[in-house]
Amino acid sequence: MPELSRRRALTAGAALTAAGVGALVQTLNAPVASASGQAGHPEHTGHQGHDQHSPAPFDEVYKGRRIQGRPASGGAHQHHGGGYAVFVDDVELHVMRNADGSWISVVSHYDPVSTPRAVARAAVDELQGAALLPFPAN
Repeated sequence: MPELSRRRALTAGAALTAAGVGALVQTLNAPVASASGQAGHPEHTGHQGHDQHSPAPFDEVYKGRRIQGRPASGGAHQHHGGGYAVFVDDVELHVMRNADGSWISVVSHYDPVSTPRAVARAAVDELQGAALLPFPAN
């Protein structure tokens, strides 16, 4: 039997840790049955495609720039924005909703805010008068 080296011990420990983390992630991501009997996330009530906590639409001028937010239609980036689209001067601002409910954008990625309106305002502040360029879709 080969002697247990430090490298083998660390490799075995890392493998066990990875297996344990993988099992934990699977457990946390397991669907939960709702009161309606449908499997899904606890905050969803079986209405496919409709987020019950969707922010209200907005349309305003902020620091001379027109900012808008509304539920996304077919062409918008629905994956990360949770079905919500934000625009600055009619150019879509790529936004993402974080797991904790905060919002970030491609312009202010490291400064999460509480609403899509706040993310649009933060983008306008960060742009400092520069035009927002369209974000290429993957």
